[in-house]
Amino acid sequence: MFTKDLTVDEKHVDFQGVVDGLYYPFYMEWTRHAFMKEELGLDLEQEFTEGRIHMILEYTMRFKKSLQKGDEMQVTCSVAENEKKNRVNFVQQIIVNGSVYAEAVFVATCLVNGRPSVPEVVKNAIAI
Repeated sequence: MFTKDLTVDEKHVDFQGVVDGLYYPFYMEWTRHAFMKEELGLDLEQEFTEGRIHMILEYTMRFKKSLQKGDEMQVTCSVAENEKKNRVNFVQQIIVNGSVYAEAVFVATCLVNGRPSVPEVVKNAIAI
């Protein structure tokens, strides 16, 4: 499983002293993009210039604990099969000191000439 170490950005902490829920998907996005580039060799900017548009169609997220100022986290990313052949699930967690703070599933596809598909390199990475 791919993991990225991140630290809570102080600018993301709200008046209650916890990270605003809006930022959890950003931490996951940064990790997902790093996973695609570092693990799968897909540079999303290059993919776009070559006419392949990678996009998130929907996501579900569960918040379990609140991130706070100074927290150091591990954000994970793996791919799993979606019930539709032209989509893939990115399964992610935010973990602090071994405890899951949030978990999410992002459903994605890649548009090629307007048609949804899943690149072979992503299909090959799907956990069995």
